[in-house]
Amino acid sequence: MTEPITSNRAVENAAIMFVIAHEAACGRTAYDARGTGGAGDVASEGRVIEVKAYGGSACGQDLWLEPRQIEEALGNADFWLYVVENVRQGDPAQFSAVYEYSGSSHSPCTARCTGRSSIVRTWAL
Repeated sequence: MTEPITSNRAVENAAIMFVIAHEAACGRTAYDARGTGGAGDVASEGRVIEVKAYGGSACGQDLWLEPRQIEEALGNADFWLYVVENVRQGDPAQFSAVYEYSGSSHSPCTARCTGRSSIVRTWAL
């Protein structure tokens, strides 16, 4: 039995590892790019991937994007947004993920954004 994940940092770390494993399963080499000054959490063969981790469901939750992430989404056809849900229960086999491509001002990623001190988008499937 898998132990539940209790801290927010551990939820984020588990989601990052999940995305890196997904990229590897797709034949791409990916690595954790947090702390490198880039706009995303994961780099994968030219892709910039921002990972949003949710302990439960992301549906109806605000999805916070920083201004530099919106700029990257608008100007980079290889910007990806991965939403990883159900992480807190701890078993990666039970995580669910939604992959939303961005790269233009008409993208679903940026279409419903609302400006605040950061950019907020309510996640809806």
